[in-house]
Amino acid sequence: MNITSAVIKLIKFNSPSSIRQKQHSVWMVLFFTISIFLFSHDMMANPVKWHPGHYCTILGLGKNDSKYMAQVYEELKATPALRGIQIRYFWAELETAKGVYNFSSIDQKLAELSTIGKRLVIQVQTKSFVPAGKPTGKLVPDYLKASEYDGGEFAYSSHGSTAPRGYNIALWNSQVHDRLVELFKVMGERYNSHPYFEGIGMIETAYGEPIIPQPAHQMSKFYDNLLSVQQKMRSYFPNTMTIQEVNYPHSILESFVGKLKEMGTALSGPDVFKDEPGLNRNMRNVPRGIYHFYPELSGIIPLAPQVMHKNYMNTRNDGAGSVPTVSEIFAFARDNLKSNYIFWTRNPKYYSKVLELLNEPDIAKDPFGGLSSVCPRVYASCVD
Repeated sequence: MNITSAVIKLIKFNSPSSIRQKQHSVWMVLFFTISIFLFSHDMMANPVKWHPGHYCTILGLGKNDSKYMAQVYEELKATPALRGIQIRYFWAELETAKGVYNFSSIDQKLAELSTIGKRLVIQVQTKSFVPAGKPTGKLVPDYLKASEYDGGEFAYSSHGSTAPRGYNIALWNSQVHDRLVELFKVMGERYNSHPYFEGIGMIETAYGEPIIPQPAHQMSKFYDNLLSVQQKMRSYFPNTMTIQEVNYPHSILESFVGKLKEMGTALSGPDVFKDEPGLNRNMRNVPRGIYHFYPELSGIIPLAPQVMHKNYMNTRNDGAGSVPTVSEIFAFARDNLKSNYIFWTRNPKYYSKVLELLNEPDIAKDPFGGLSSVCPRVYASCVD
């Protein structure tokens, strides 16, 4: 006899002589039992692909270079601790016209990686970091440049400069939001069930300083819509890790990260700077830096920081720190950030040191490369 049948029998036996309050209590037990059963069944129906460890983030133009990719695949085969690669695509690369999608590059990479047992993580870039006048990939599809989408993007600077440092998307616009959601819906239908499609995410939360002044509510709407996109993405990829890079502004971090925790989205960040003041900030009566949220979320959601070009060069973005070893970067990501995944940018000047680290005996013999492999509590279950 199962638990539900037992409770029903108990109700039938006691009802004739029980008072209304007792009947109500028993029915509440039954309701709770059935709810737990249904919840557990739903959770077990959505296991998530889970292959934590080290991944190589390839350089932007490299993904279209067969010689470059051949070298990447040889490195993957020679380095057991490398679980796969991360590739970044601008939105415009994936949606070439309204509702017209081109996933041929992703399909090709998945086919190639599958043959060597390695996995793919995608980042959809909705922010660029190239100053005006320099060649860059197109950030958003041309149709988004129309007025109904508020131009689709805006130029930003930093530190009070008037020269554009790059471009961010006009995500406060509800139609831009809807088109981005549609992109992830189509991608979810195509890739969620693919066993070698490990994860999909979005770029950093730092807004940038708009060149053209914006009303105050616009930024707030941007972050509301970003969370909405992530919530939709989570529903379109129920069996795949979804990721959000978070760094700034400080004022949103507590609430924003709390929402990611609720929806089960992985926390990532664009840098591993062990001495960066803004990321490590921990003063009284001011919002904390993002690094302080990582250990609190260990074992709850996936933690997946990125090691970028500058992280190999200094422990601070302004160069006022020290030059770290690759082992020091790894130790900080493992011990302070409690990482499940680390994405190592394949910078040709430093990447050989990364491969040396990952081929050290203690790391090479561990399928997870020395990182925590505990299945996050937000997942129904994890599958290898």
